[in-house]
Amino acid sequence: MRLPTASLLLAASLAAHAGPPAIYDEAADAKAAIRATLAEAGQARLPVLVVFGANWCGDCRMLDASFKTGPSAPLIAASFKVVKVDVGRFDRNVDIAEGYRVPLKKGIPAVAVLSPEGKLLYATEGGELANARKMGDQGVYDFFSRVTVSAK
Repeated sequence: MRLPTASLLLAASLAAHAGPPAIYDEAADAKAAIRATLAEAGQARLPVLVVFGANWCGDCRMLDASFKTGPSAPLIAASFKVVKVDVGRFDRNVDIAEGYRVPLKKGIPAVAVLSPEGKLLYATEGGELANARKMGDQGVYDFFSRVTVSAK
């Protein structure tokens, strides 16, 4: 009888220490993911929203939640094909961000908007989303409303 109780306690303890679920795939091949998303975007005739961030980043988590359930969710779903790129501790995929004129040193989350052909249409060059939590859902919506217009 003690073994099942101990097993349940161990499982509960491990679950509590596991932390929140990952929102960025740390093992993904970011270049391949961007290529695949560009192919989808070409078919859908939508721009690609490349979101640079990391699982440890609270502002990245807020932005991700806003994309899924906030007022921005319908706007993002209708206006973009989205691909998320993990930057780790600013030691992964930095070359990709730099290639899209996204200076990660200004903060994450950061985004680049690409045409379906892969041409850069917009980049957060000044850390515009680095304080996503402070911006709140409405601020994120307002930001992407402006970006959506510039991406057309």
